[in-house]
Amino acid sequence: MGMNSRAERGAVNPLVIASILLGLLAAGFAGAFIWAFMGYQDYKSSSDEKVAAAVKVAKKDQQTADEKDFEQRYKEPNKVFNGPTDLGNVKFSYPKTWSVMVNKSGANGDNYEAYLHLDVVPLVSDTQAFATRASILDKSYDSVVKSYDTLVKKGDLKSSPIKTGDFTGIRLDGTFSKTRTGSAVIFKIRDKTLVVACDSPTFLPDFENIVKTLDFNP
Repeated sequence: MGMNSRAERGAVNPLVIASILLGLLAAGFAGAFIWAFMGYQDYKSSSDEKVAAAVKVAKKDQQTADEKDFEQRYKEPNKVFNGPTDLGNVKFSYPKTWSVMVNKSGANGDNYEAYLHLDVVPLVSDTQAFATRASILDKSYDSVVKSYDTLVKKGDLKSSPIKTGDFTGIRLDGTFSKTRTGSAVIFKIRDKTLVVACDSPTFLPDFENIVKTLDFNP
């Protein structure tokens, strides 16, 4: 009797072991759940931040696109530039938001100079950059093209042939001076030379349209 009692007291109750194991398992599951939940919260927070940032960027991009679209539509319909009839009757389309100033009329063998710029045309100076300048020079085509040879050889300007409509000429792209970076097209008009140039990258998209619509009497 006594020995059985000691044996019973020394034996481990299976229910106790099962309860302990279940408790440990439950604790493990609880820990794993808490760890997973915290990870999910971190992921959700990070994901929400990324989504918010993406939405902000998308809105900004859309706003920029809308502003550019409005600006483009606001400039239309274009106006038509008309040069002197006795100097080739040069014509091209330009934005209606631009103004034109003729600085030299081309009378008495002088050069013809017209300047186009957004809103108000600034005072003409060697350092002023214009949206577009149109000149008819009392010089031969070859001499005008040759005058840019130094800049082309230095690599400041890139020279390439251009054809617009039925007219073939030379196009220059790059840096013309410290204050002028853009493009210019050069064409022969009888014994004179037409130069249409853009002095700033800001206006190059408009300049491309000007070149496409350029027309004159050779």
